Amino acid sequence: MQDLQGKIALVTGAASGIGLGIARACVAAGMKVVMADKRADVLSAAVANLASVGAYVQAQPFDVTDRGAWSAAVERIAATAGEVDVLFSNAGVNIIGPAASATYADWDFVLGVNIGGSVNAVQTVVPRMVARKRGGHIVITSSVAGLYATPLAAVYSTAKYALVGLAESLRADLKPHGIGVSVLCPGPVQSELFESTVSVRPKHLRDSGAISVVPEGSDRTHSPIYNTAPAGDEIGVRVIDGVRRNAMYILTHPEIRPVLEARAAALLAALPDEEVSAERIAASAPLLDTSLYR
Repeated sequence: MQDLQGKIALVTGAASGIGLGIARACVAAGMKVVMADKRADVLSAAVANLASVGAYVQAQPFDVTDRGAWSAAVERIAATAGEVDVLFSNAGVNIIGPAASATYADWDFVLGVNIGGSVNAVQTVVPRMVARKRGGHIVITSSVAGLYATPLAAVYSTAKYALVGLAESLRADLKPHGIGVSVLCPGPVQSELFESTVSVRPKHLRDSGAISVVPEGSDRTHSPIYNTAPAGDEIGVRVIDGVRRNAMYILTHPEIRPVLEARAAALLAALPDEEVSAERIAASAPLLDTSLYR
């Protein structure tokens, strides 16, 4: 989608951080932007700020885990702005802590928002995109935690790995319909992800084994990892560029190269060193198609 002027964008998790950066980049590209977030007050302020410069922005406050709310929101968008051309499934939460300390509430909360929210987005929007036969694009926000693992991130990485697989498979499925799919895998970004995670966590899922990212009495903005991280606006610009290029992966942190190379090498080294019959290879041909990755 080279020409984004006048296209309808729906951005979830749009009230702050990466989502707000994507929304601003969409406005700069001339798009009509629908901003969704569970935090209605924060969302209202963000929408008002963008509207003040003459942008077409619309607030749709809803919880991405609520399938009924998804259907209602998309119907409202269609009635007021038009059908969604570009979907940014970006809403997410993050907790850290040892896997052995995680509670069922931790798993249900993080998987429900990060995986469930994107599944709901796809199930609600994609059939409409396919039916109207006008193409479109979908960006699913994963993370570098969906490309390689680190300590204290088992719950989060499980969700983010799943989103990479979802995006890749969806890209293969939707190519015949002229719909592009990208997966965004950012590293650390200057955002309020951990604070927003606490604010949107429902009461019935409060039981947690997570540890605090920002110790009480300290300021995250004073940490080296925060101070050296890119801002959400920079990520937003990269995302719009990825949409225009129909990039399968939108990566933002070149310093992760050694980790990706090490993981790829470990996978290849784990392959059995043995001959495989031509018959078995032929039988598996549909599962060995490399075209998606070329």
